[in-house]
Amino acid sequence: MESNVAPTGRSGAAEPKVVRELERKREHHKEHGRIYRGAFIAAGLILTLGGLAMLVLPGPAFLVIPIGLAVLSLEFTWAASLLDKSLERADAAKRKAAATSTRQRVITGLAMACAAAAFVAWAVVGDVPVLPV
Repeated sequence: MESNVAPTGRSGAAEPKVVRELERKREHHKEHGRIYRGAFIAAGLILTLGGLAMLVLPGPAFLVIPIGLAVLSLEFTWAASLLDKSLERADAAKRKAAATSTRQRVITGLAMACAAAAFVAWAVVGDVPVLPV
């Protein structure tokens, strides 16, 4: 069974499996014609710009931006570098979140419950209409 991470040359950091797969696809992508590659550039730009717009508009920005960068990374090294770094940071954040203690989870849950109670109290005491009437 293949591991999800492999060592990289950078200070012993782990490389996500997606990064290795994209590296293989980048090599194969260069064999295609100019029109095919141009279509990938256009699609990557549209996806990335749409994802950036979703940062302020409703939508799954944190899903669309990496997809756009993945498409652009087939052609541009700057996009590949940016995507690789973001995937490594996301993997590190995932490991850090999984390593939280029970105490941290309880405190976070209590803080969320207090925030919800404060909102309800503000809505009732301040006579704020929660539903439009």
